[in-house]
Amino acid sequence: MFVKVCGLSTPESVREAAAAGADAVGFVLTKSPREVTPALARDLLAHVPAGTPAVGVFRHEPVVDAIAVARDAGLEWIQLHGERTPGDVKTAHDAGMKVIRAVTMGAAPEAFDNWGEELLLIDAAVPGSGEAWDYSSVQARGLSGRNWLLAGGLDPVNVARAAKEAGAWGVDVSSGVESSRGVKDLAKVRAFVLAAKA
Repeated sequence: MFVKVCGLSTPESVREAAAAGADAVGFVLTKSPREVTPALARDLLAHVPAGTPAVGVFRHEPVVDAIAVARDAGLEWIQLHGERTPGDVKTAHDAGMKVIRAVTMGAAPEAFDNWGEELLLIDAAVPGSGEAWDYSSVQARGLSGRNWLLAGGLDPVNVARAAKEAGAWGVDVSSGVESSRGVKDLAKVRAFVLAAKA
């Protein structure tokens, strides 16, 4: 099970995620309680093990702006939320970036097509709510054989069951491992990664 821990903002949280066995880490570079500056993201990169993808997360920014900020932060991966097109993925690839494209369960069926992104992330119909949802409903999207991440309302207690219900290739967590909004709980980070991997 591929595990991404997102919304990291301190060296301690990055090191804990890595030590627990996370396969990728995410830094939020858009307006959010978890937002970090490109300069801080660069500093945090020093704590990411070699070969572990470090992802810059963006919401509605034009893809060219996201690429520029990610480069400033020293990142080679971008995660694109919001209304996107296949052209956005191509633009990112042409710039040498790897892409995680995020869609919500409420998106149109064609949004789940393969646009060439490295990973597709499937979030709750209302992203950011932190609420659990009907994870088994993803099965109807016909994603077998593709690499994709399940997100939304996951925590150390429900991640194993949710991933199994959804048939997920990987999982992504942020609010489910926090002690308060934007503040990671190191014990929860470790517990989440271990539960997902188990």
